[in-house]
Amino acid sequence: MELFKVDFGLTVWMFVAFAILLFLLWKFAWPAIMKGVDSRADLIDKGVEYAQNAKEKLDNANVEAQRYVSDARHQQADIIAEANKMKAQIIEEAREEAKKEAQKVMDQAKVSIEQSRREAEKSLRDEVSRYALAIAGQVTREQLKDAEAQKRLVNSLLDEIETKN
Repeated sequence: MELFKVDFGLTVWMFVAFAILLFLLWKFAWPAIMKGVDSRADLIDKGVEYAQNAKEKLDNANVEAQRYVSDARHQQADIIAEANKMKAQIIEEAREEAKKEAQKVMDQAKVSIEQSRREAEKSLRDEVSRYALAIAGQVTREQLKDAEAQKRLVNSLLDEIETKN
């Protein structure tokens, strides 16, 4: 059981070796470890900061995208409203043009009807005049066979002309 016995010289040398090792670690290894830990902490902090910046940029991009979508919707609504306005205007212009064209056709039809009516009236008058003259000719021939009746007719016509003038 000599392993479990404490030897004073060995213990002192162990403490000296430990102190030397501790000093070497504290002087050389500890700064390198701390530098590594600090650089790792800085890297983590930078990563967190980068992630926060990326999240802010993403949020800003989302807000901007929403604004663009909203603007696009407003523009779309404006374009649709303008198109509806133009459609209504075109329809109204077409109606007005159709009314004008219909009125023009109606006027032409009225003129044509009036012209046909006048021609029919003239034709009727001419025909009535011919029949009246034919009838009058036959009546006057019958009545004016004697000379005395002819004188009376001429005198009455002259008297009528004089009274009108």
